Amino acid sequence: MATDCIFCRIAAGEIPAGIVYQDETVVAFRDIHPQAPVHLLVVPREHVASVDDLSEAHAALAGRLLTAVPKVVAEVGGMDNGYRVIANTGPDAGQTVHHLHLHVLGGRALGEGLVA
Repeated sequence: MATDCIFCRIAAGEIPAGIVYQDETVVAFRDIHPQAPVHLLVVPREHVASVDDLSEAHAALAGRLLTAVPKVVAEVGGMDNGYRVIANTGPDAGQTVHHLHLHVLGGRALGEGLVA
């Protein structure tokens, strides 16, 4: 755990965050600045700064992160017609928290553009 990382602290239960799903590898919670009616963040408990920092050693972690998404969606509901999964990497993509995380957006038609 990176003690200065807010997502590490949320995953450790040190900061309340509206958690909607968790298991031994992944924690999912509601985004505090939602960009869609349903906007969730899915983060690994292990601190990895971004997609750029994933290596072969993280293959199982990356798989667990992705396979948690349908579980989170089923748990929260409201996305029966689909949802979008985004991983921002680096400043030009808008990554503001340097802990790997997936944005899961849904609850309305998002259109064909890449952003909500």
